[in-house]
Amino acid sequence: MKTLLIVYHSMTGGTLQMAQAAREGAATEPDLRARLLHASAAGPDDILEADGYIFATPEYLGSMSGLLKDFFDRTYYAALDQLNGRPYATLICAGSDGSGTARQIARIATGWRLKPVAEPLIVCTHAQTPEAILQPKIIAAPELALCAELGAALATGLVLGVF
Repeated sequence: MKTLLIVYHSMTGGTLQMAQAAREGAATEPDLRARLLHASAAGPDDILEADGYIFATPEYLGSMSGLLKDFFDRTYYAALDQLNGRPYATLICAGSDGSGTARQIARIATGWRLKPVAEPLIVCTHAQTPEAILQPKIIAAPELALCAELGAALATGLVLGVF
């Protein structure tokens, strides 16, 4: 059985909704185990035991969240040269454009020699004021459906050996 690991951080709920939708999409594949772990709970063993990954984060000041960065800091060298060729995708809940966050994650994934299987899925909330940024987020159904489709596609590709 293949394992898809979804590592996320969320402070206002938007990224969590996206990660949960991806997991629900992946769960449609009966021969796959989809694990959803908060970045603070995920460690080297989790990354090494998985066959594919989704990294989900909010955009903070044009960057990934500190807790997702902490996850990468804690696991990077323990997994280096052991993940080569494994597939990954990225979910970003952005207030503006999310491109800086996408580039950061891509650079780390390149160092791990992971294989991107989709363009980063960026959901823009357009939160630009302090009040809007800190407000709980509600991700629209069409955007959650895209997250679910990404999870399902990655899961199917893992099970079929496409990735």
